[in-house]
Amino acid sequence: MNRREFLLSSAGVAGALAASLGDLSAAQAAATSIEGLLGQPQPFSRALLLDEARKLAAAAYVEPPQVAERFANLPFEQYREIRYRHDKFLWANENRGFQASLLPTGFIYRQMAEIYLVADGKARKIGFSRDLYDYGQTVKPPDDKQDLGFSGFKLRRPGATPDKWSEFVSFQGATFFRAIAQGQMYGLSARGLAINVGEAGGEEFPTFERFWIETPEPNASSVVVHALLNSRSTTGVYRFTMRPDTFTTIDVELNLFPREDITHVGLGALTSMFLYDATSRAHFDDFRPAVHGSDGLSVRTGGGETIWRPLANPKTLQISAFVDQNPRGFGLVQRHRDFDDFSDLDARYDLKPSCWVEPIGDWGQGAIELIEIPSDSEIHDNILCNWRPQAKLPAGQDFSASYRMHWGAGRPIASDLALAANTAIGQGSQATFRKVVIDFSGTFPPGVEPKAEVSASAGKIQSVVVKANPIAQGFRVSFELDTKNTTLSELRAILTDGTKRLSETWLYRWTAG
Repeated sequence: MNRREFLLSSAGVAGALAASLGDLSAAQAAATSIEGLLGQPQPFSRALLLDEARKLAAAAYVEPPQVAERFANLPFEQYREIRYRHDKFLWANENRGFQASLLPTGFIYRQMAEIYLVADGKARKIGFSRDLYDYGQTVKPPDDKQDLGFSGFKLRRPGATPDKWSEFVSFQGATFFRAIAQGQMYGLSARGLAINVGEAGGEEFPTFERFWIETPEPNASSVVVHALLNSRSTTGVYRFTMRPDTFTTIDVELNLFPREDITHVGLGALTSMFLYDATSRAHFDDFRPAVHGSDGLSVRTGGGETIWRPLANPKTLQISAFVDQNPRGFGLVQRHRDFDDFSDLDARYDLKPSCWVEPIGDWGQGAIELIEIPSDSEIHDNILCNWRPQAKLPAGQDFSASYRMHWGAGRPIASDLALAANTAIGQGSQATFRKVVIDFSGTFPPGVEPKAEVSASAGKIQSVVVKANPIAQGFRVSFELDTKNTTLSELRAILTDGTKRLSETWLYRWTAG
């Protein structure tokens, strides 16, 4: 799959799929209603869903149903032609503050997910109909009785004018979902659960097999979705409470019921793409100054330290672990926000969101994992981060956790510390030297002359210089690393006034090649 083409065709700028529904007459609205596709009402509550997940966990795992072969093998170019009809949006003309569309199966989205609408404590399954979609010029529609199911859904909110609606969240494939704030383009993705990422035995991909979308109240500012997770190792129940605003926030409440011991689990998992920037520009013959959906991992430790780790596209797989207790937050961030940082009129990496994961309650001992996978193309998501609890999840023992996700630009958390706004690396003064330049941006005390504390786990730090940088409204730290023929060195830098920190902690793993 070409990731760039997929994101451009299925998402685009928020609001690109806006539909004008205000002119529909009452007769037309009735004709386009999905009421006729809804099944019989069934009692629904979170307690009932938790009971069902426990029972599933006690039984052998069964693979979810797959879409018919003709659509499972659909090429991307044809899949992109299948469009949800604008006159079929859920809650259209109901003034509920939200609308929803159902995503088709096909291409790589081969597992069918059941989707239910919930109102007044009752759930009704949405049946499939080919009339929900426009199949374009080259895709033969299914037979009228063929059930292709759904691969997920998207939610929209009112846009700048009453007849415009903008996407803000999408759930599709395995446990993947994405969100954006107003005026952004889809970028990094979240995962409900990561299992055995980076393990030699291979990764396990859980699936959201069923969704329950609660019908919002009139003029609602939030919408709630429940999901049932299933995989070989575990079942689970999720509740997502979503609020689109300056930041789109998603509250995630999860309960897991492991079928077997899970020794490597990732919570708050995020995936993104990093190809190159000023730390590795020389490796790519490309007109653009940088290509990435995120440029760094941000961490607020349980002890209150703020860490910035610029991302890298290494020559070999790199796994970093930031050991901590009760972290306050972490996320993949896109700090570069100017068009000239990328000069890409199509992908518009300057409009990609950041995502900050804020744990609710104590998460105990564990580590924030960062996995960086070598990549030579921007179509691959090669970056993953998540929280890995130190203790395993034992079979037969319930596990629960909650966190809040902040999707948007800027910083969802306040801090007086200067930010590492830019990092660049190039040839040093000698053949074995690498020169590192870090621009710290922020508000500094009047008259302060910061000092830089710089260290390396291997090699030797040389020629540390701190100078004012009025362009970045801060200070520039530069130094050279004498690699001394080492292949890996963990670098650390921080600005202080001699007694207290003035900046976040900058960390970077330099690798040879």
